[in-house]
Amino acid sequence: MEDRTFMLPKHAGYHVLPNTPLFSRLLRFASRKPARIAIDDVRSNHQRTHLELLSDVLALRETILNTLDPATIEALERRDEVYLAIVAAGGYEYTVAMLAVLALGAAAVPITPALPVEEATYFVEKSKAALVLASSRDLEKCCRLEKRIVSTSNEHFRGVAIGPYTLTPILSPTDILISSDRALEENAPGVVIFTSADLLCPHCKGTTGPPKGAVMRRSFVFDCALSVADHYRIKEDDVMLHVLPVHHATGVGINFFPFLISGSRIEFRSGGFDEAWMWERWMQGAINPRRRLTFFSGVPTIYMRMRRHYQRTLSKLPSKERAKYIAGARQFRACLCGTSALPQPLNEFWTTLMQKKIIQRYGATEFGAVFKVRLDDKKAPDGSVGELVNGVDIKLSEGEEGEVLVKSPHMFSKYLYDPEATAKAHDEDGYFRTGDIARREGNYYWIVGRASLDIIKSGGYKISALDIERELLSLPYVAEAMVVGVADEEFGQRVAALISLQEEDLTDAFLETYGNGEYILTIADLRRDLRERLAGYKIPTLLRIVEGELPKTVTGKVQKKILGQRFFPDNYQMCAEVQQWASPSMLAKL
Repeated sequence: MEDRTFMLPKHAGYHVLPNTPLFSRLLRFASRKPARIAIDDVRSNHQRTHLELLSDVLALRETILNTLDPATIEALERRDEVYLAIVAAGGYEYTVAMLAVLALGAAAVPITPALPVEEATYFVEKSKAALVLASSRDLEKCCRLEKRIVSTSNEHFRGVAIGPYTLTPILSPTDILISSDRALEENAPGVVIFTSADLLCPHCKGTTGPPKGAVMRRSFVFDCALSVADHYRIKEDDVMLHVLPVHHATGVGINFFPFLISGSRIEFRSGGFDEAWMWERWMQGAINPRRRLTFFSGVPTIYMRMRRHYQRTLSKLPSKERAKYIAGARQFRACLCGTSALPQPLNEFWTTLMQKKIIQRYGATEFGAVFKVRLDDKKAPDGSVGELVNGVDIKLSEGEEGEVLVKSPHMFSKYLYDPEATAKAHDEDGYFRTGDIARREGNYYWIVGRASLDIIKSGGYKISALDIERELLSLPYVAEAMVVGVADEEFGQRVAALISLQEEDLTDAFLETYGNGEYILTIADLRRDLRERLAGYKIPTLLRIVEGELPKTVTGKVQKKILGQRFFPDNYQMCAEVQQWASPSMLAKL
């Protein structure tokens, strides 16, 4: 027998939210007394409750419906795939836009505001987005984007400002309804996250090829988020300080939806990262209970910059003042780290300062986090990314070590409009091929590196670039390190290190003074200091030092594929900035 909803009028309207677990949960939060703040946007000075949030979502959804062309509205009514772009940094406007798109039954395509119009055009056209929702800060850019799309690929494409719908009249909880129609399909598209979509900093050149849009199912925004919330034991009283990009898997799937569906407060601080501001905010949480924070999530670059600020500035304060900042670092129930592994020296610094470890994990956009460290796991070995998450099917291609092959209930559904790439991403047994090499010891896993980039083949040896990076980072004067293989006729590849320096930790013991009075770290110094840490064949024979930090993407990743070729080009022998150790013939004596 057909479902009754096929025989009856649709249960829809301005005040009616779709039948999904996400909106049912948010409406229950909206009915709480006293009301709690759901979103605290530091930059826009918005502090909005769940009821205020849902009121704004409904208002923006209505404007979107009045803007879309008839064909797109018909597609929504048929529950076909419809994609809508969002250009907004993390904050209240982003939250309203994301939920308004989901309340339509469409899929959201978050795009970083850092992109120029030319690159944003690619994401809009690749996703066939019907319109773009623009934050107040990005209106001018989105006007130009609208003109470009209208003139090239979609005459119906429009831009809609989010800002006017962030202070709408507040509805009563009893005025907001959940549709009695059939629940929206949890397998349908919910969010599109473009992989390898990060912009390099302005100093970087090159490309990793066209980004692929990983289509996350609608279950990503609730069931997957619930699994994260359960793992980290997120509660209503928790406060997440969110400073990461919201077009990226961590910013959306770890820092946003799990806390939203838990009734927690999300405090957004978008824009460029400011370590001085961050330390001040942490300190305020320690001295003012109303401003207490319980969760923080960062990438290694953030933790590195905050350590540097502590060492250069805060550590020199009188002990009573310094103690306030240390208390700020110790207020958290958990600090998380994702995107890439946290180097051991950083881990040790924060473990000592915070009196607890930063919680690490391993995952990717396409399948979520599959190895995680538990909050109460005091036995997790250093460097481990944790244990296998229950319900996930994992294989290592060569037994206890090898490529990580994944089947997860939170897998992406496809690469957008790219069935060939979707098929190629899996092996013949249906496992997703991550390209990452891991090893297992007991119940714990360690990431060895990318199969294509982090395994260097030199003189018959297979060398882990990550192992060398860990030892480089243990040297007191090395702030950041990237190790790559550089083509060599005799040895196949040479081990090359690109590093930035911790200037305040340089000493005359390993520096050579040149005529201009500047101190320059030499490759001889570096090799000497690594002699007791690494086998001779693993020690770098090429060295290049960069000023400041290594160039990174907007999510803090160091892209070896681009930077390796840039800093160690084919003609590196002619590059004065590349220090070389001896000659290939001498390497055989190591």
